Amino acid sequence: MKQVYLSLLAACLYLLPGGFLGANNIQVSNTTLNGQSTADGYTQVQFDLSWENSWRDTRNWDAAWVFVKYSVNNGGSWKHAFLNNTGHTAPSGSTISTGLLDPSSSYEAGSNPGIGVFVYRSEEGSGDFILSGIKLRWNYSENGVNDDAEVLVRVFAVEMCYVPGGSFYLGSGGNEPGTFYQYPTTSDVYQVNTAGPLSVGSTSGDLYYSSSYGTPADIPSTYPDGYGGFYCMKYEMSQGQYADFLSTLSMTQAGNRYYTVTGSYRYAITGIQGEYSSGNEHVACNYLSWMDACAYADWSGLRPMTELEYEKACRGTTDQVAGEYAWGTAYVTGTAYTLENEGDSIEGISTGYNTSGKEGNCVDKDTYTAGPLRVGIFAANASNADRVTSGSSYYGIMELSGNVVEQVVTVGNSTGLSFTGSHGDGTLLSTGYATNSDWPGYSSGNGVTGATGSGYRGGSLNSSSTNARVSDRTLAVTPGDARYYYSGFRAVRTAP
Repeated sequence: MKQVYLSLLAACLYLLPGGFLGANNIQVSNTTLNGQSTADGYTQVQFDLSWENSWRDTRNWDAAWVFVKYSVNNGGSWKHAFLNNTGHTAPSGSTISTGLLDPSSSYEAGSNPGIGVFVYRSEEGSGDFILSGIKLRWNYSENGVNDDAEVLVRVFAVEMCYVPGGSFYLGSGGNEPGTFYQYPTTSDVYQVNTAGPLSVGSTSGDLYYSSSYGTPADIPSTYPDGYGGFYCMKYEMSQGQYADFLSTLSMTQAGNRYYTVTGSYRYAITGIQGEYSSGNEHVACNYLSWMDACAYADWSGLRPMTELEYEKACRGTTDQVAGEYAWGTAYVTGTAYTLENEGDSIEGISTGYNTSGKEGNCVDKDTYTAGPLRVGIFAANASNADRVTSGSSYYGIMELSGNVVEQVVTVGNSTGLSFTGSHGDGTLLSTGYATNSDWPGYSSGNGVTGATGSGYRGGSLNSSSTNARVSDRTLAVTPGDARYYYSGFRAVRTAP
Protein backbone atom coordinates (compact mmCIF):
# COMPACT_ATOMS: atom_id res chain seq x y z
CA MET A 1 0.00 0.00 0.00
CA LYS A 2 1.23 3.45 -0.85
CA GLN A 3 1.90 5.67 2.14
CA VAL A 4 2.49 9.33 2.94
CA TYR A 5 5.72 9.65 4.88
CA LEU A 6 6.68 12.20 7.48
CA SER A 7 10.31 13.25 7.24
CA LEU A 8 12.30 13.82 10.39
CA LEU A 9 11.49 17.47 10.79
CA ALA A 10 10.60 18.78 14.24
CA ALA A 11 7.27 20.50 14.56
CA CYS A 12 7.57 24.26 14.71
CA LEU A 13 7.27 25.47 18.30
CA TYR A 14 5.74 28.74 19.49
CA LEU A 15 7.20 29.58 22.85
CA LEU A 16 5.12 32.52 23.96
CA PRO A 17 5.53 33.24 27.67
CA GLY A 18 3.11 35.41 29.49
CA GLY A 19 -0.63 35.15 29.94
CA PHE A 20 -3.67 36.28 31.85
CA LEU A 21 -2.16 35.32 35.20
CA GLY A 22 1.13 33.70 34.28
CA ALA A 23 3.45 32.34 31.61
CA ASN A 24 1.67 30.24 29.00
CA ASN A 25 4.50 28.72 26.93
CA ILE A 26 2.54 26.99 24.16
CA GLN A 27 4.29 24.01 22.57
CA VAL A 28 3.67 21.48 19.79
CA SER A 29 5.61 18.21 19.86
CA ASN A 30 5.73 14.60 18.63
CA THR A 31 4.27 15.24 15.19
CA THR A 32 3.56 12.15 13.07
CA LEU A 33 1.34 11.06 10.20
CA ASN A 34 -0.85 7.96 10.50
CA GLY A 35 -4.20 6.49 9.48
CA GLN A 36 -3.84 7.13 5.76
CA SER A 37 -6.81 6.36 3.52
CA THR A 38 -5.77 6.26 -0.11
CA ALA A 39 -9.37 5.59 -1.11
CA ASP A 40 -10.48 8.92 0.36
CA GLY A 41 -7.21 10.82 0.03
CA TYR A 42 -6.63 11.75 3.63
CA THR A 43 -4.28 11.07 6.52
CA GLN A 44 -4.17 12.06 10.17
CA VAL A 45 -1.69 14.65 11.44
CA GLN A 46 -1.01 13.64 15.02
CA PHE A 47 0.76 15.77 17.65
CA ASP A 48 0.84 16.76 21.30
CA LEU A 49 -0.10 20.27 22.41
CA SER A 50 0.31 22.06 25.72
CA TRP A 51 0.26 25.50 27.25
CA GLU A 52 0.36 26.87 30.78
CA ASN A 53 -2.30 28.82 32.69
CA SER A 54 -5.12 27.94 30.35
CA TRP A 55 -8.67 28.67 31.47
CA ARG A 56 -12.35 28.35 30.72
CA ASP A 57 -14.97 30.09 32.85
CA THR A 58 -18.47 31.50 32.48
CA ARG A 59 -17.10 34.53 30.62
CA ASN A 60 -14.84 33.04 27.96
CA TRP A 61 -11.85 30.78 27.35
CA ASP A 62 -8.45 30.73 25.77
CA ALA A 63 -7.65 28.50 22.82
CA ALA A 64 -4.91 27.47 20.43
CA TRP A 65 -5.37 28.24 16.74
CA VAL A 66 -3.62 25.30 15.08
CA PHE A 67 -2.78 25.03 11.37
CA VAL A 68 -0.57 22.81 9.26
CA LYS A 69 2.00 23.55 6.56
CA TYR A 70 3.55 20.89 4.34
CA SER A 71 6.34 20.58 1.80
CA VAL A 72 6.77 18.02 -0.97
CA ASN A 73 10.16 19.28 -2.11
CA ASN A 74 12.18 18.75 1.05
CA GLY A 75 11.45 22.18 2.49
CA GLY A 76 12.04 24.12 -0.71
CA SER A 77 8.54 25.57 -0.44
CA TRP A 78 5.68 25.29 2.02
CA LYS A 79 1.94 25.13 1.40
CA HIS A 80 -1.15 25.26 3.60
CA ALA A 81 -2.88 21.96 4.44
CA PHE A 82 -6.64 21.64 3.80
CA LEU A 83 -8.34 20.09 6.82
CA ASN A 84 -11.62 18.22 6.98
CA ASN A 85 -14.60 19.60 8.87
CA THR A 86 -14.98 16.38 10.89
CA GLY A 87 -12.91 13.31 11.70
CA HIS A 88 -10.52 15.02 14.12
CA THR A 89 -9.60 13.42 17.45
CA ALA A 90 -9.88 15.61 20.54
CA PRO A 91 -8.29 14.21 23.72
CA SER A 92 -10.44 13.99 26.83
CA GLY A 93 -11.30 17.40 28.27
CA SER A 94 -10.79 19.27 25.00
CA THR A 95 -12.86 20.46 22.06
CA ILE A 96 -11.74 20.88 18.46
CA SER A 97 -13.64 23.38 16.33
CA THR A 98 -12.77 23.68 12.65
CA GLY A 99 -12.22 27.14 11.18
CA LEU A 100 -13.45 27.18 7.59
CA LEU A 101 -12.07 29.53 4.99
CA ASP A 102 -15.52 31.14 4.96
CA PRO A 103 -17.30 30.41 8.27
CA SER A 104 -20.57 31.80 6.89
CA SER A 105 -20.78 29.06 4.24
CA SER A 106 -21.00 25.27 4.39
CA TYR A 107 -17.92 23.08 4.37
CA GLU A 108 -16.65 21.97 0.96
CA ALA A 109 -13.41 20.02 0.77
CA GLY A 110 -11.93 21.93 -2.16
CA SER A 111 -13.50 25.40 -2.17
CA ASN A 112 -14.26 25.94 1.54
CA PRO A 113 -11.91 23.68 3.51
CA GLY A 114 -10.78 23.83 7.10
CA ILE A 115 -7.86 26.25 7.25
CA GLY A 116 -7.09 25.39 10.86
CA VAL A 117 -8.78 24.41 14.12
CA PHE A 118 -9.38 25.91 17.53
CA VAL A 119 -8.44 23.65 20.44
CA TYR A 120 -9.76 24.58 23.88
CA ARG A 121 -11.14 23.24 27.15
CA SER A 122 -14.51 21.52 26.93
CA GLU A 123 -15.35 22.27 30.58
CA GLU A 124 -14.61 25.03 33.06
CA GLY A 125 -11.18 24.88 34.63
CA SER A 126 -7.76 26.49 34.77
CA GLY A 127 -4.10 25.59 34.90
CA ASP A 128 -1.69 23.82 32.58
CA PHE A 129 -3.47 22.27 29.60
CA ILE A 130 -1.62 19.19 28.36
CA LEU A 131 -3.06 17.26 25.41
CA SER A 132 -1.57 14.10 23.90
CA GLY A 133 -2.53 12.46 20.64
CA ILE A 134 -4.51 15.21 18.91
CA LYS A 135 -5.36 14.12 15.37
CA LEU A 136 -6.40 16.38 12.52
CA ARG A 137 -7.75 14.93 9.28
CA TRP A 138 -5.73 16.36 6.41
CA ASN A 139 -7.36 15.92 2.99
CA TYR A 140 -4.05 15.78 1.17
CA SER A 141 -5.65 14.86 -2.16
CA GLU A 142 -7.46 18.24 -2.13
CA ASN A 143 -4.00 19.83 -1.96
CA GLY A 144 -2.93 17.84 -5.02
CA VAL A 145 -0.53 15.63 -3.04
CA ASN A 146 -0.04 12.10 -4.38
CA ASP A 147 -0.65 9.00 -2.27
CA ASP A 148 3.03 8.05 -2.36
CA ALA A 149 4.47 11.55 -1.87
CA GLU A 150 7.13 12.09 0.74
CA VAL A 151 6.20 15.16 2.75
CA LEU A 152 7.52 17.33 5.51
CA VAL A 153 4.91 18.66 7.94
CA ARG A 154 4.96 21.58 10.36
CA VAL A 155 2.24 22.23 12.92
CA PHE A 156 1.86 25.81 14.14
CA ALA A 157 -0.08 26.97 17.21
CA VAL A 158 -1.04 30.51 18.22
CA GLU A 159 -2.67 31.42 21.53
CA MET A 160 -6.04 33.12 21.16
CA CYS A 161 -8.84 34.36 23.43
CA TYR A 162 -12.51 33.99 22.64
CA VAL A 163 -14.49 37.24 22.57
CA PRO A 164 -18.17 36.27 22.80
CA GLY A 165 -20.80 37.87 20.63
CA GLY A 166 -23.17 40.43 22.08
CA SER A 167 -23.68 44.07 22.89
CA PHE A 168 -20.93 46.43 24.06
CA TYR A 169 -20.15 50.12 24.27
CA LEU A 170 -18.11 52.35 21.98
CA GLY A 171 -16.50 55.39 23.53
CA SER A 172 -15.76 55.96 27.19
CA GLY A 173 -17.67 59.16 27.85
CA GLY A 174 -14.32 60.93 28.19
CA ASN A 175 -12.48 63.43 26.05
CA GLU A 176 -10.16 61.16 24.08
CA PRO A 177 -9.32 62.51 20.59
CA GLY A 178 -11.77 61.23 17.99
CA THR A 179 -13.70 59.14 20.53
CA PHE A 180 -16.94 57.53 19.46
CA TYR A 181 -20.11 58.86 21.07
CA GLN A 182 -23.88 58.87 20.68
CA TYR A 183 -24.95 62.05 18.92
CA PRO A 184 -25.41 64.80 20.03
CA THR A 185 -23.75 64.51 23.46
CA THR A 186 -20.02 63.79 23.40
CA SER A 187 -20.12 62.29 26.89
CA ASP A 188 -22.78 59.74 25.91
CA VAL A 189 -21.46 56.34 24.86
CA TYR A 190 -22.91 54.36 21.97
CA GLN A 191 -24.13 50.81 22.40
CA VAL A 192 -23.54 48.34 19.58
CA ASN A 193 -26.46 45.94 19.78
CA THR A 194 -26.63 44.61 16.25
CA ALA A 195 -24.35 43.12 13.62
CA GLY A 196 -25.06 46.22 11.59
CA PRO A 197 -25.68 48.31 9.74
CA LEU A 198 -24.89 51.13 12.15
CA SER A 199 -26.16 54.61 11.42
CA VAL A 200 -23.38 57.19 11.69
CA GLY A 201 -24.31 60.85 11.50
CA SER A 202 -25.79 63.93 13.14
CA THR A 203 -29.23 62.56 13.92
CA SER A 204 -30.01 62.07 17.60
CA GLY A 205 -29.05 58.55 18.66
CA ASP A 206 -26.56 58.02 15.82
CA LEU A 207 -23.00 56.87 16.33
CA TYR A 208 -20.68 59.80 15.71
CA TYR A 209 -17.11 61.06 16.03
CA SER A 210 -15.23 64.22 15.11
CA SER A 211 -14.62 64.65 11.40
CA SER A 212 -11.01 65.51 12.27
CA TYR A 213 -10.49 61.77 12.75
CA GLY A 214 -12.08 60.43 9.60
CA THR A 215 -15.18 60.92 7.52
CA PRO A 216 -18.26 59.80 9.47
CA ALA A 217 -20.30 57.43 7.33
CA ASP A 218 -22.73 54.57 7.95
CA ILE A 219 -21.10 51.28 8.87
CA PRO A 220 -22.44 48.46 6.67
CA SER A 221 -23.56 45.10 8.04
CA THR A 222 -20.66 43.46 6.18
CA TYR A 223 -18.10 45.31 8.31
CA PRO A 224 -17.15 43.30 11.46
CA ASP A 225 -18.43 45.65 14.16
CA GLY A 226 -17.64 43.47 17.19
CA TYR A 227 -21.18 42.31 17.83
CA GLY A 228 -20.42 38.85 16.47
CA GLY A 229 -18.10 36.48 18.33
CA PHE A 230 -14.44 36.32 17.33
CA TYR A 231 -11.09 35.05 18.53
CA CYS A 232 -8.23 37.50 19.14
CA MET A 233 -4.54 36.72 19.50
CA LYS A 234 -3.78 36.76 23.21
CA TYR A 235 -0.49 38.54 22.56
CA GLU A 236 0.99 40.89 20.04
CA MET A 237 2.94 38.91 17.48
CA SER A 238 6.35 37.94 18.82
CA GLN A 239 9.61 38.07 16.90
CA GLY A 240 9.81 34.30 17.17
CA GLN A 241 6.43 33.94 15.48
CA TYR A 242 7.37 36.28 12.68
CA ALA A 243 10.71 34.51 12.15
CA ASP A 244 8.86 31.19 11.85
CA PHE A 245 6.58 32.78 9.26
CA LEU A 246 9.56 34.07 7.27
CA SER A 247 11.15 30.62 7.38
CA THR A 248 8.34 29.11 5.29
CA LEU A 249 8.58 31.73 2.51
CA SER A 250 10.49 31.73 -0.75
CA MET A 251 13.50 33.99 -1.15
CA THR A 252 11.43 36.55 -3.06
CA GLN A 253 8.55 36.45 -0.59
CA ALA A 254 10.81 36.74 2.44
CA GLY A 255 12.74 39.54 0.77
CA ASN A 256 9.58 41.65 0.70
CA ARG A 257 8.50 40.72 4.22
CA TYR A 258 11.81 40.94 6.08
CA TYR A 259 13.11 44.10 7.73
CA THR A 260 16.89 43.80 7.53
CA VAL A 261 18.08 46.42 10.02
CA THR A 262 18.74 44.56 13.27
CA GLY A 263 19.93 45.85 16.63
CA SER A 264 17.52 48.80 16.62
CA TYR A 265 14.87 49.10 19.34
CA ARG A 266 15.33 45.44 20.31
CA TYR A 267 14.49 44.16 16.83
CA ALA A 268 16.71 41.09 16.37
CA ILE A 269 15.43 38.93 13.47
CA THR A 270 18.18 37.59 11.22
CA GLY A 271 18.57 34.75 8.76
CA ILE A 272 18.36 33.43 5.21
CA GLN A 273 15.68 31.55 3.29
CA GLY A 274 14.20 28.82 5.43
CA GLU A 275 16.25 29.71 8.51
CA TYR A 276 15.14 32.88 10.26
CA SER A 277 15.37 33.39 14.00
CA SER A 278 15.50 36.16 16.56
CA GLY A 279 17.72 36.82 19.54
CA ASN A 280 14.60 38.34 21.13
CA GLU A 281 12.09 35.70 20.07
CA HIS A 282 9.78 36.38 23.03
CA VAL A 283 9.71 40.15 22.49
CA ALA A 284 6.84 41.73 20.55
CA CYS A 285 7.70 42.08 16.88
CA ASN A 286 8.16 45.68 15.79
CA TYR A 287 8.96 47.28 12.43
CA LEU A 288 5.85 45.72 10.87
CA SER A 289 4.04 47.57 8.09
CA TRP A 290 0.40 46.97 7.23
CA MET A 291 1.58 44.88 4.26
CA ASP A 292 3.71 42.70 6.57
CA ALA A 293 0.82 42.32 9.00
CA CYS A 294 -1.66 41.30 6.31
CA ALA A 295 0.79 38.79 4.84
CA TYR A 296 1.10 37.07 8.21
CA ALA A 297 -2.68 37.07 8.69
CA ASP A 298 -3.24 35.57 5.24
CA TRP A 299 -0.51 32.94 5.74
CA SER A 300 -1.95 31.84 9.09
CA GLY A 301 -5.63 31.73 8.07
CA LEU A 302 -6.51 34.72 10.24
CA ARG A 303 -7.54 38.31 9.41
CA PRO A 304 -6.98 41.89 10.56
CA MET A 305 -8.97 43.33 13.47
CA THR A 306 -11.34 46.29 13.06
CA GLU A 307 -11.19 49.26 15.38
CA LEU A 308 -14.66 48.41 16.72
CA GLU A 309 -13.48 44.89 17.54
CA TYR A 310 -10.50 46.47 19.27
CA GLU A 311 -12.78 48.34 21.69
CA LYS A 312 -14.87 45.20 22.28
CA ALA A 313 -11.73 43.14 22.98
CA CYS A 314 -10.62 45.73 25.55
CA ARG A 315 -13.83 46.72 27.29
CA GLY A 316 -15.97 43.63 26.95
CA THR A 317 -19.54 43.96 28.15
CA THR A 318 -18.77 46.18 31.13
CA ASP A 319 -19.98 49.75 31.49
CA GLN A 320 -17.53 52.32 30.23
CA VAL A 321 -15.07 54.24 32.40
CA ALA A 322 -14.15 57.71 31.15
CA GLY A 323 -10.58 57.70 29.85
CA GLU A 324 -10.11 54.00 30.56
CA TYR A 325 -7.26 51.77 29.46
CA ALA A 326 -7.55 48.13 28.41
CA TRP A 327 -7.42 47.01 32.07
CA GLY A 328 -10.60 48.95 32.90
CA THR A 329 -9.35 51.94 34.93
CA ALA A 330 -8.32 55.45 33.93
CA TYR A 331 -5.01 55.21 35.80
CA VAL A 332 -1.63 54.16 34.46
CA THR A 333 1.79 53.89 36.02
CA GLY A 334 4.32 56.51 35.02
CA THR A 335 7.38 54.94 36.61
CA ALA A 336 10.24 53.92 34.32
CA TYR A 337 10.92 50.19 34.07
CA THR A 338 14.23 48.40 34.30
CA LEU A 339 14.49 44.82 33.10
CA GLU A 340 15.89 41.56 34.36
CA ASN A 341 16.70 38.50 32.26
CA GLU A 342 16.57 40.65 29.13
CA GLY A 343 15.69 38.73 25.97
CA ASP A 344 14.99 35.55 27.89
CA SER A 345 11.71 33.63 28.06
CA ILE A 346 11.37 34.90 31.64
CA GLU A 347 12.23 38.53 30.91
CA GLY A 348 10.62 40.59 33.66
CA ILE A 349 10.46 43.99 35.35
CA SER A 350 13.07 44.46 38.07
CA THR A 351 12.01 47.96 39.10
CA GLY A 352 9.03 50.17 38.26
CA TYR A 353 6.36 47.46 38.25
CA ASN A 354 3.22 48.87 39.87
CA THR A 355 1.30 46.60 42.24
CA SER A 356 -1.25 49.12 43.56
CA GLY A 357 -4.15 47.41 41.82
CA LYS A 358 -5.28 50.79 40.53
CA GLU A 359 -2.60 51.97 38.11
CA GLY A 360 -2.15 49.60 35.19
CA ASN A 361 1.21 48.62 33.72
CA CYS A 362 1.98 49.29 30.06
CA VAL A 363 4.88 50.37 27.85
CA ASP A 364 4.86 53.98 26.69
CA LYS A 365 7.51 56.64 26.18
CA ASP A 366 7.54 57.40 29.91
CA THR A 367 8.17 53.83 31.08
CA TYR A 368 10.49 52.21 28.51
CA THR A 369 11.88 53.53 25.23
CA ALA A 370 14.61 51.03 24.29
CA GLY A 371 12.08 48.89 22.44
CA PRO A 372 9.06 46.66 23.02
CA LEU A 373 9.02 44.19 25.90
CA ARG A 374 8.34 40.47 26.08
CA VAL A 375 4.74 39.63 25.25
CA GLY A 376 2.75 39.03 28.42
CA ILE A 377 5.53 40.41 30.62
CA PHE A 378 3.26 42.16 33.12
CA ALA A 379 1.11 39.12 33.81
CA ALA A 380 4.04 36.96 34.82
CA ASN A 381 5.93 39.64 36.75
CA ALA A 382 4.13 39.12 40.06
CA SER A 383 2.50 36.07 41.58
CA ASN A 384 -0.52 38.15 42.59
CA ALA A 385 -1.02 39.82 39.21
CA ASP A 386 -4.63 40.82 38.54
CA ARG A 387 -6.26 42.44 35.54
CA VAL A 388 -4.95 45.91 36.35
CA THR A 389 -1.36 45.06 37.29
CA SER A 390 -1.08 42.57 34.41
CA GLY A 391 -2.45 45.10 31.90
CA SER A 392 -5.08 42.60 30.76
CA SER A 393 -8.28 43.29 28.90
CA TYR A 394 -11.72 42.12 30.07
CA TYR A 395 -11.20 38.88 28.11
CA GLY A 396 -7.62 38.18 29.20
CA ILE A 397 -5.96 39.67 26.11
CA MET A 398 -2.58 41.21 26.83
CA GLU A 399 -1.00 44.57 25.94
CA LEU A 400 -3.93 46.06 24.05
CA SER A 401 -2.74 49.30 25.65
CA GLY A 402 0.92 50.12 24.97
CA ASN A 403 4.05 48.20 23.90
CA VAL A 404 3.64 48.11 20.09
CA VAL A 405 0.69 49.83 18.46
CA GLU A 406 -2.31 47.81 17.21
CA GLN A 407 -2.84 47.96 13.45
CA VAL A 408 -6.57 47.87 12.69
CA VAL A 409 -9.12 48.42 9.93
CA THR A 410 -10.54 51.92 10.34
CA VAL A 411 -14.14 53.13 10.00
CA GLY A 412 -12.81 56.57 9.11
CA ASN A 413 -12.83 56.20 5.32
CA SER A 414 -14.62 54.29 2.58
CA THR A 415 -11.72 51.90 2.01
CA GLY A 416 -11.79 50.71 5.59
CA LEU A 417 -15.58 50.37 5.51
CA SER A 418 -15.28 48.09 2.46
CA PHE A 419 -13.62 45.43 4.64
CA THR A 420 -15.90 42.39 4.97
CA GLY A 421 -13.74 40.27 7.27
CA SER A 422 -12.60 37.55 4.88
CA HIS A 423 -9.99 35.15 6.26
CA GLY A 424 -6.60 34.29 4.87
CA ASP A 425 -6.38 31.06 2.87
CA GLY A 426 -2.80 30.29 3.88
CA THR A 427 -1.34 31.24 0.50
CA LEU A 428 0.49 34.43 -0.48
CA LEU A 429 1.32 35.77 -3.92
CA SER A 430 4.75 34.81 -5.24
CA THR A 431 5.85 38.32 -4.24
CA GLY A 432 4.87 37.75 -0.60
CA TYR A 433 1.74 39.92 -0.45
CA ALA A 434 -1.66 38.98 0.96
CA THR A 435 -4.36 38.12 -1.57
CA ASN A 436 -7.64 39.16 0.09
CA SER A 437 -9.42 41.67 -2.11
CA ASP A 438 -11.52 43.19 0.70
CA TRP A 439 -8.52 43.96 2.91
CA PRO A 440 -7.36 47.60 2.97
CA GLY A 441 -4.51 48.27 0.58
CA TYR A 442 -5.45 45.59 -1.95
CA SER A 443 -4.51 46.23 -5.57
CA SER A 444 -5.85 43.89 -8.25
CA GLY A 445 -3.15 41.47 -9.36
CA ASN A 446 -0.66 42.82 -6.84
CA GLY A 447 -2.23 41.92 -3.50
CA VAL A 448 -2.20 44.06 -0.36
CA THR A 449 0.55 46.45 -1.41
CA GLY A 450 -0.87 49.60 0.20
CA ALA A 451 -2.28 50.65 3.56
CA THR A 452 -5.15 53.06 2.93
CA GLY A 453 -8.05 51.97 5.13
CA SER A 454 -5.82 50.87 7.99
CA GLY A 455 -5.08 52.77 11.17
CA TYR A 456 -3.55 52.50 14.64
CA ARG A 457 -5.09 52.05 18.08
CA GLY A 458 -3.80 51.40 21.59
CA GLY A 459 -0.67 53.52 21.88
CA SER A 460 2.93 52.34 22.03
CA LEU A 461 6.40 53.00 23.40
CA ASN A 462 6.56 55.94 20.97
CA SER A 463 3.60 57.80 22.49
CA SER A 464 2.37 59.16 25.78
CA SER A 465 0.14 57.01 27.92
CA THR A 466 -2.96 58.99 26.93
CA ASN A 467 -2.75 57.50 23.43
CA ALA A 468 -3.02 54.03 24.98
CA ARG A 469 -6.57 54.70 26.18
CA VAL A 470 -9.17 52.38 24.68
CA SER A 471 -11.19 55.11 22.96
CA ASP A 472 -8.28 57.28 21.77
CA ARG A 473 -8.50 57.52 17.96
CA THR A 474 -5.60 59.92 17.38
CA LEU A 475 -4.13 57.64 14.67
CA ALA A 476 -7.28 55.75 13.68
CA VAL A 477 -7.07 56.86 10.04
CA THR A 478 -3.27 57.02 9.77
CA PRO A 479 -2.25 54.22 7.37
CA GLY A 480 0.51 51.80 8.37
CA ASP A 481 2.41 52.17 5.11
CA ALA A 482 5.89 52.07 6.68
CA ARG A 483 7.86 50.02 9.20
CA TYR A 484 8.18 51.88 12.48
CA TYR A 485 10.02 50.78 15.61
CA TYR A 486 6.73 50.91 17.49
CA SER A 487 4.42 49.22 14.94
CA GLY A 488 3.31 45.65 15.62
CA PHE A 489 0.28 43.48 14.96
CA ARG A 490 -2.15 40.92 16.27
CA ALA A 491 -4.71 39.06 14.17
CA VAL A 492 -8.24 37.83 14.83
CA ARG A 493 -10.65 35.26 13.39
CA THR A 494 -14.42 35.18 13.22
CA ALA A 495 -15.66 32.44 15.56
CA PRO A 496 -16.89 29.25 13.87
